[in-house]
Amino acid sequence: MSRPGAHECGLDAAMGVIGGKWKVSILWALGRRPWCRFGQLRRLLPGVTEKVLASHLREMERDGLVRREAHDEVPPRVEYSLTERGVELNKALEPLGEWGRRNVLARA
Repeated sequence: MSRPGAHECGLDAAMGVIGGKWKVSILWALGRRPWCRFGQLRRLLPGVTEKVLASHLREMERDGLVRREAHDEVPPRVEYSLTERGVELNKALEPLGEWGRRNVLARA
């Protein structure tokens, strides 16, 4: 059940897109390079399983945040990158990351 007023400010919609333990980390990793292969992403995100990474990438592609480009080669090569919408979301999350560095990491 949603909170009163949450739809008007868009928080439910935004949380629906970035919900999941790894989605923000995937956005961050893809935002640091023009493209990335699945294995590279897996190495950049220690602890993520192949199943979860594949599932999150499919969801993020469906939500218009990630672009999947399959090259017709043997062996197959698939590259992932952020769409314009994904880049925009990454920029929107930057202030939250800065807040975390100031208020959480600073106390550790």
